Amino acid sequence: MDFIGTIMAPFKWLVSIIMIGFHDGLSAIGLPAANGWTWTLSIIGLVLVIRAALIPVFVKQIKAQRGMQLLQPDLKKLQDKYKGKTDQLSRQAMAQEQMAMYKKHGTNPFSACLPMLIQMPFFFALFQVLSGISAAKDQGAGIGAMSHEQVVEFDASSIFGAPLSAALLHGGATNVAVVVLSVVMILAMTASQFITQKQIMAKNMSDEAMASPFMRQQKMMLYILPLVFGVGGINFPIGVLIYWTTTNLWTMGQQFFVIRRMPTPGSPAARALAERRAARGLPAHPLTGAKKADAEAEAAAAAIATKSQRVQPQRKNRKRK
Repeated sequence: MDFIGTIMAPFKWLVSIIMIGFHDGLSAIGLPAANGWTWTLSIIGLVLVIRAALIPVFVKQIKAQRGMQLLQPDLKKLQDKYKGKTDQLSRQAMAQEQMAMYKKHGTNPFSACLPMLIQMPFFFALFQVLSGISAAKDQGAGIGAMSHEQVVEFDASSIFGAPLSAALLHGGATNVAVVVLSVVMILAMTASQFITQKQIMAKNMSDEAMASPFMRQQKMMLYILPLVFGVGGINFPIGVLIYWTTTNLWTMGQQFFVIRRMPTPGSPAARALAERRAARGLPAHPLTGAKKADAEAEAAAAAIATKSQRVQPQRKNRKRK
């Protein structure tokens, strides 16, 4: 086994054991074991398990993204400070000041990529498992935690006439069902990813972040990532396309919830939330990064300040007398 294979082996085992667990559970409640929809639901179950396990990481990602957005004005000042200085000492000093700034605010640009980075080994493991189904069947072997019998069963399973282990680029182009389903899934996969990034940029970024150099990178990623996955999708088996489309839909729904209920301070979504709460006669939601107790303390202080302002005219009247 090569080095990459050694690293991926535990992930392949984990991915396949989760799929088998869902498959056996669905079969126990009456779904046909050899049916493609049973295996499809098993892949969706795999997505749910992985994404649920990533929720704490997603929370850290949100905090990191907000921290990076709040840092944009300071980062812009730092870039202006060293603008035009290309010598090694200046670059080193700028990097040190930048890292100190990240450390002070408890954030860094890499935290925003954590969910994607953690998911990638599982994605590649699933890709290797599903891509190796046909070869394992011919060799009379299992793959990951799947036995040979389960491999044969999966290889024969299909949805809408398209085998789950078939890929558009690898022999699937001769099967109309594989072509149609692959194209539909690739479009759904790329569209959901584009919509997710678009709604973040349009609704959940502060005015300072929108005007920062960081925004230019976000706009590039908005078009590049869906394009990369769209082109790469022709190489993915149907089962992998199901996985990636499902996880993108999860991300889109997750972001919609965050943008609506926990928006970035200063963003259009935050202003929309404040307007909705004001229309219902509710106080401003403590979403500025302060804890609820801090928000209540601020509200109490504001109430005291209001009372003081009401008393002031009486004091002035007494002084005039």
